[in-house]
Amino acid sequence: QVQLVESGGGLVQPGGSLRLACTAPGFTLDLYAIGWFRQAPGKEREGVSCIGSSDHPVYTNYSDSVKGRFTISRDIAKNTVYLQMNSLKPEDTAVYYCATAWGCGYYITPADFGFWGQGTQVTVSS
Repeated sequence: QVQLVESGGGLVQPGGSLRLACTAPGFTLDLYAIGWFRQAPGKEREGVSCIGSSDHPVYTNYSDSVKGRFTISRDIAKNTVYLQMNSLKPEDTAVYYCATAWGCGYYITPADFGFWGQGTQVTVSS
């Protein structure tokens, strides 16, 4: 059983930044595409960003709601995938999850992803 672990969430003011991290002790992440998702209370889980596996040219995609503000990246040596979130808005408030897949589709769809973490809370509020 693969266990993904998210970290880096917290409370931040509008316009601020956070960097989320996704790692998997004992499991190599670089052979898999990694997606970031978020889920706000009463809403469906939403795909935010995806990064392809390291054995292909780097491929990333983003939802329209975060494009230009969020950046996904991978540190192979640290076995970690990051989500840098800038210019945060109150509507970015949610629990953020990372998950594994065999590749990134055009749409970042939860059903395409297998192993999931427990999530980290991000709250954007003044």
